[in-house]
Amino acid sequence: MPNSRKSTILIADDQPDIRKLIRMTLECEPSYDIVEASDGATAWMQLCTHRPDVFIVDVKMPSISGLDLCRMIRSSADLEHTSVIIISAQAQSSDIEQGIKVGCDRYMTKPFSAIELFNTVDLLIDK
Repeated sequence: MPNSRKSTILIADDQPDIRKLIRMTLECEPSYDIVEASDGATAWMQLCTHRPDVFIVDVKMPSISGLDLCRMIRSSADLEHTSVIIISAQAQSSDIEQGIKVGCDRYMTKPFSAIELFNTVDLLIDK
C-alpha cells in the first residue's frame, strides 16, 4: 500500500518571484505540502514548526544566511531527516564547496532547471 503521508517542502528565499517559481515547479505533485519563508529567522521558525522533508534555501537571506541555516539544521536532532537544497546565484567552485561543507545535500546555481529541481526533490524524498 503506497504511503499517503504528504511530504513537506520549505522554500526560503527573499525574492518573491523565486519562491513563486519554485512553488509552481513543485505544486504539480499533490503529495507535497509547500511552506514558504522570506527571511532566515522566519525560515528557522518554519523549520522547527513543520520539520520539513526538504528545505530549499538561498545563500543570501536577511537575518540568517542559508549557510547558517544549513549548519543549524545539521546540529539539530529534530531536523536530522531534513534534506537541504541550496539554490544560489553564487556559483564559484568555492561557494559550492562551502555549501557542501556545511552539509547541504545538493547545491544548485541560479538560473536553475525546474525539471532538475523537481527530480532532485523527488530523489531526496525517496531516499
